[in-house]
Amino acid sequence: MVALAVALVLLAPPKPHIVWKPIPFGTKRIAETAAYAQRHYGIDSYVLQPRAIVEHYTASSTFSSAYNTFAADVPDAELHQLPGTCAHFIVDRDGTIYQLVRLDVMCRHTVGLNWAALGIEHVGLSDAQVLGDAAQMRASLALTLWLMWRYHIRLANVIGHNESLTSPLHKELYGPWRCQTHGDWNRADMNVYRARLVALARRYGVGVGPPPRRRATGC
Repeated sequence: MVALAVALVLLAPPKPHIVWKPIPFGTKRIAETAAYAQRHYGIDSYVLQPRAIVEHYTASSTFSSAYNTFAADVPDAELHQLPGTCAHFIVDRDGTIYQLVRLDVMCRHTVGLNWAALGIEHVGLSDAQVLGDAAQMRASLALTLWLMWRYHIRLANVIGHNESLTSPLHKELYGPWRCQTHGDWNRADMNVYRARLVALARRYGVGVGPPPRRRATGC
């Protein structure tokens, strides 16, 4: 039994250092989130049971600008609904990982997947910029792998926002939004990210499974 316990510890990737910096998420925002989940997913709850991870970039150059956007619980500029947009984590350019929201609470970061996915934002203006930032990438990969291990999420469910429509977990009841997605973290760049993630997982002897397969979206 002792040998088994030691083996299991060796197979667990280490938890990276995470700075807890919560955005306001009181009863009003929780109620808005539950109402959003009912409208878009048919789920009468704000509770998240993570089954996927979606990677994003902030399209801004500072942590503070992204944080302030998520902290302001106002209708978003693109789709004009409440609650305001948010992500569970922001990874800064220097590799600092900030956690903004509890991991058992839904956050609005990806249409069709908020009911099932944790959101990780990266301060930056493009996929390429984030991929080229060594400190940011080390932190991002460590965070993603640890979350995968903690919630038993396979590589097939680690996607970029631009891949959202092809996820088998995608669900959107509101017709006008069914084909809505973003351009950040396209498949080619996510393939690079996932290859680096696999390499990191091998260092810890952790199996992550195959990458996502293409899936028809009808969009």
